[in-house]
Amino acid sequence: MSAIPIEVRIVDVLVFRQVARGWHVLALRRRAGTRCPGSWEMVHGKVNEGESLEAAARRELREETGCDAERLLSITMHPFYLVPARTVQLAAVFAAVVGADATVTRGDEHDKHAWLTISAARRRFSWPHERRHLDDAYALLRTPEVHDVITVR
Repeated sequence: MSAIPIEVRIVDVLVFRQVARGWHVLALRRRAGTRCPGSWEMVHGKVNEGESLEAAARRELREETGCDAERLLSITMHPFYLVPARTVQLAAVFAAVVGADATVTRGDEHDKHAWLTISAARRRFSWPHERRHLDDAYALLRTPEVHDVITVR
């Protein structure tokens, strides 16, 4: 049996904005005619050749939401098997904090979006790993004493 390639070519970005009573997180719904139509998800996409993971996270955030991150935090790495490519992917997971008044301009992949409470987003996200990463990111957002090692400059 030959070895299965492992690639670090995907970024996932949870988008947060602070509100009067805590935090809201952005959920995006996949448009018909795309992969997984109708599913609700966080921002994610491919890393371009020669692009850093942080740069890819910022670019995907802009492309899919029209927003820029005021802060970007590194949350974790998420391994998964990409069936069509028959590769193991490692997705770098980030939390992007945008302004409280940030206006979302959706890209072509999504037809709807919603700013949700953490608990509502947990129920809305289609993928179980997104719910787990949401919990991790939310916990880290509320733990400023570790921000010095997870903040992307």
